[in-house]
Amino acid sequence: MQSIVHVCLAGLSSGMFIWLVASGLTLIFGVLGVLNFAHGSFYMLGAYSCFTVLRYLGANFWLGLLLGPLFVCAVGFVVERFFLRRVYHLALPYQLLLTFAFVLIFDNLVKIVWGAGSLSPPTLDLFGGSVPIAGRKFPVYNLFIIGVGPLVAIGLWLFLERTWWGRIIRAASSDREMASALGVRVPVLFTSVFVFGCWLGAVGGGLAVPYTGLLTPGMGDTIIIEAFIVAVIGGLGSLKGAFTGALIIGVLSAFGTRYFPTFDMFLIFILMAAVLLWRPQGLFGEVR
Repeated sequence: MQSIVHVCLAGLSSGMFIWLVASGLTLIFGVLGVLNFAHGSFYMLGAYSCFTVLRYLGANFWLGLLLGPLFVCAVGFVVERFFLRRVYHLALPYQLLLTFAFVLIFDNLVKIVWGAGSLSPPTLDLFGGSVPIAGRKFPVYNLFIIGVGPLVAIGLWLFLERTWWGRIIRAASSDREMASALGVRVPVLFTSVFVFGCWLGAVGGGLAVPYTGLLTPGMGDTIIIEAFIVAVIGGLGSLKGAFTGALIIGVLSAFGTRYFPTFDMFLIFILMAAVLLWRPQGLFGEVR
């Protein structure tokens, strides 16, 4: 029983990291209609930027978590304004090719700036230590992440459902031509949504700095695969589906790693295949 409780907690903390990345990916697709394969790279850049603020500026973790994602937002603005905007009207494969090109660019950029080896972030006293749960100790920081995920989900729901800007975003995602006819500056709106999605991914990367222990070039490649799986299972464009999918994948992966390590990723892909056979649009997706 103790082992099961701790595996579930580990799965929830892992799932919340995936959710932070998948939320931005889902938001961008839901509004812009773009599958951003480079979203994992923004996660990676967020982690490295936060690391730089901590290591070289001597700032505390919260300041690093504030400043690091701002740099990633600037990068996201350049990517959307000068590159992605030119392929909105093209077929999905062209968008994937463009964003995959940025994956290669950012991976090599990280190697040039920070080196090709692994980096160890400085030790943080924030949420250090562990607490006893079900007779065994569990890291406090993991519990913090478990709490952050639902708060982000609630914040996104309130933003999209209860604010004037959120209503405009939903209107533009449903019918961008009508929104433009009513005076909404759709290109500016799309840029802001893309930058906000990049910020979500970068915050996930910043929060991963104390969690992962090592920063490596290409660290975004693994999490973007998991984020895509989560988005597909939950339904492309559905934030509720992304949150639910992240929980499922996080817990399933934790149990797979603990009890079936050889079939860890196999179980996840089997689940995705089963969901697609049952509901091709995902658990909460809509037929387009």
